[in-house]
Amino acid sequence: MIIVLRKDVTPEQKQETRKFLENHGFKVREIVGEQDTIFGAVGRLTIDTREVEILPGVDRVIPISKPYKLASRELKKEDSIINIGPVRVGGGRIAVVAGPCAVESLEQMRETAEKVREAGAVMLRGGAFKPRTSPYSFQGLEEEGLKILKQVGEEFEMPVVSEIVGTEYAELMKDYVDVLQVGARNMQNFELLKKLGKIGKAVVLKRGLSATIEEWLMAAEYLMAHGNDNVILCERGIRTFETYTRNTLDISAIPVVRKLSHLPILVDPSHGTGLRGKVSPMALAAIAAGADGLMVEVHPHPDQALSDGPQSLYPDQFERLMRDIEAIAPVLEKELERTPRKRRTGLSDYRAASGNEVLSGPASSDRTAPEKTGLIAFQGMRGAYSETAVHRFFGEEYQAVPCEKFEDVFKQVLQGQVDYGTVPIENSLAGTVHEVLDLLLQYPDVIVVGEQKIRIIHSLMAVPGAEIQGLKRVYSHPQGLAQCSRFFEEHPSIERVPFFDTAGAVAHVAEQKDLSLGAIAGYEASRVYDVEILKEGIENNPRNYTRFFIIARTETAPIHSPNRAALVFSTRDKPGALFDVLKVLADNGLNMKKLESRPIQGRPWNYMFLVAVDMPESQDILDGTIVEIKKTAGDVRVLGLYYSHGD
Repeated sequence: MIIVLRKDVTPEQKQETRKFLENHGFKVREIVGEQDTIFGAVGRLTIDTREVEILPGVDRVIPISKPYKLASRELKKEDSIINIGPVRVGGGRIAVVAGPCAVESLEQMRETAEKVREAGAVMLRGGAFKPRTSPYSFQGLEEEGLKILKQVGEEFEMPVVSEIVGTEYAELMKDYVDVLQVGARNMQNFELLKKLGKIGKAVVLKRGLSATIEEWLMAAEYLMAHGNDNVILCERGIRTFETYTRNTLDISAIPVVRKLSHLPILVDPSHGTGLRGKVSPMALAAIAAGADGLMVEVHPHPDQALSDGPQSLYPDQFERLMRDIEAIAPVLEKELERTPRKRRTGLSDYRAASGNEVLSGPASSDRTAPEKTGLIAFQGMRGAYSETAVHRFFGEEYQAVPCEKFEDVFKQVLQGQVDYGTVPIENSLAGTVHEVLDLLLQYPDVIVVGEQKIRIIHSLMAVPGAEIQGLKRVYSHPQGLAQCSRFFEEHPSIERVPFFDTAGAVAHVAEQKDLSLGAIAGYEASRVYDVEILKEGIENNPRNYTRFFIIARTETAPIHSPNRAALVFSTRDKPGALFDVLKVLADNGLNMKKLESRPIQGRPWNYMFLVAVDMPESQDILDGTIVEIKKTAGDVRVLGLYYSHGD
């Protein structure tokens, strides 16, 4: 059952309720949600719910109808996020696990890990114990394979995943791997599930060969009932009458499971199809259907693989797949999970390494970095698109701090009151946010360390009980109103009222409690201010995206390995001055992603140019390019080396 606690419940009342339930044989889990704090009580015995409802601090009791209690969405409304070292699985991210079917040698694992890590995988898989249909097939290197997997995982800073085939291996494997995989044949090995429940290490639970979704979730319930909440489901195909593929990958199971359970779900298209050529399209289909990640088999030389070579991708195929995933992720309002590598830290180190004086602004190598605050500043009110960008880039570890003005974000970053700031730099329809660009030029000790692109989906909101037909006025930022002009043409009786901020418009409407008032903003604002969405996606152009810069102090370490650099420079007043700089970029093979001009304050008819380029293979190329630019341009400065999430 679900026990919803009162908002003013005291710690003593909470403890009294827990003790009452445990004395009646229930296992109790406390879940703190955005709106309510609840107890999930699971046990074999039944009890008159009225006895619980009368306890001090209890608001109401809700029975759980599903046989899987702890795994049910009824118990926990929000998606679970499973943390495995630096990797987060679930919660709007796409985590990719990659590696060979079997660990064959140290060289093979190193070569594979290097390739998949560079392409964007965040966890490394490999089988040390291989349950095979034929007793004559390769059975794995066993403990030696585990040692190799652990060594390579540590070398490339990737958590490792490996399959456990029996209870007798639990104690051995728990010290070698970060995630224990329960294969399809063991999904209903209940003694194994009980054992792994008690160990508590994260588990990837694959769906059985002929298992129903309910049987699959009941297997997850075994793990959770025995104390392990770190459960990740994995759809890997089921057996049907079809013979053209190894299995039938049940894509339809993904949205079904997401509705029934809060647990994250991966998809294994390698075992699901058994054919290399089918892996990538089915992987993309799985992501589009709502999967939280993939488990893909990759081998540097599939034709020589000792296990499942025909379904293993070549490294270049995997790299292409990762690029495709990164391209579609913003459309699905998701983000490809990335984890940082140890490398040179911050722009100050880049300055020291470059050995030139072309970078203007004070060096920061002698400055002490402030203590981490766990805070990130953004402009706007709670529920603004900028806050969405914060959570999309950083996840839930940091707390978003609203600021009134863009300059306030820069000041908080510079003063060390927050670790990072998030500011919009460009909208695909409205163009560059010039105020932010000017602030980047005015604050030389603030650099760009990341870039996040999100899709702007405008929704019409109002207080509960309101209807579109009854609306008289709708509030939003002027750009939001303009981008939804077609909706107003269809409803000419509704007045458009400009407001300073989209989320602020929702807050205003929620405060007024007037059924005739509406607001246009993003989905997150409806959750923050407890209003209803009357119509979703009312923007004229669905290809409406905004890029956000992640900014930090100059001594801050990169969040991810940078794939882009932003430079600013001025040009001399002579014919072909800009062409000369652009030719330097072209001659050095630097791909330009953005070029923007801004007037230089105090110098009429002189311009500063912002250019963003893809990072070359070698940083020396970028260093040399800047030296060359200095010969033809003035005031050259690097705004930041950063990782850009998607184009």
